[in-house]
Amino acid sequence: MKNKIVILFSGGMDSTTLLYSLLDSGNDVYALGVNYGQRHARELIAASEIAKKAGIPYEIADLRSIANLINTSSLTNKNIPVPEGHYEANSMKITIVPNRNMILLSVAAGWAITLKATEIAYAAHAGDHAIYPDCRPEFIAAMVNAIQLADDLQVKLSTPFKTFSKADICKLGNKLRVPFDLTWSCYKGQDKHCGKCGTCIERKEAFELAKVQDPTIYDNEKI
Repeated sequence: MKNKIVILFSGGMDSTTLLYSLLDSGNDVYALGVNYGQRHARELIAASEIAKKAGIPYEIADLRSIANLINTSSLTNKNIPVPEGHYEANSMKITIVPNRNMILLSVAAGWAITLKATEIAYAAHAGDHAIYPDCRPEFIAAMVNAIQLADDLQVKLSTPFKTFSKADICKLGNKLRVPFDLTWSCYKGQDKHCGKCGTCIERKEAFELAKVQDPTIYDNEKI
């Protein structure tokens, strides 16, 4: 019998590789995107296209009305510029959306319980730990416990990439033939990846370190 799994699915490299990994293992996967008023809502279009290609159910939770309640981030407040440069820079902290993963995981848990799913999966990885508190092992451990206390149905929270680097994820995705050309990373949410924000730079580095060809068209490069 297949495991029924709800995946938090942004349409980025990490969650798409996780999606393909879950499908490769023979699971019954349901993808959940969340519109929380993020500047880069372009990612939801990517997620929809990828889910359609993979032939799996995809739903979007519309939480745009909470954007003004969590507007201290450059991702939810268009008056705050998205910083450019490497993720290790202190300036990247302005991209932290207050309590984002707890909000997203709460919605995912509700859907998982409704579906009588056995598991929720999200693609937090080791590279996120330094910047984002809601990707750290302590947060994950607390959410594992909270989700299991939320309902009589015991739903597992799975984070299989929590010790992976971005390059590790890229290597795995390449092996699984993930359509990286369809994925979206850029925080600026323009028509093309800007190539300058932290997540674009991290994306470029991942392909370079993994020795995998980067199919991304960046706005700051001549074609």
